[in-house]
Amino acid sequence: MRSGAGAARHAKAQTAFTREYVEGILRGDRTVLARAVTLIESARELDRALAEQIVEDCLPHSGNSIRVGITGVPGAGKAA
Repeated sequence: MRSGAGAARHAKAQTAFTREYVEGILRGDRTVLARAVTLIESARELDRALAEQIVEDCLPHSGNSIRVGITGVPGAGKAA
């Protein structure tokens, strides 16, 4: 667990990193989108937290869209 200034620096860095993902997704960068899908699939706690924030930050831009879940074994090409 982080404390004080370390936690604040980590939160600021994660916010900047999340913003880079969201901006890439919104401009249609397929590479950034593929990386975001990988984060969403990850079992790592930090990846999942980042993925959740990315999804939340993208939602206001989603208009009348729906979420679609794509499953499959790793390497099957889900993010391509």
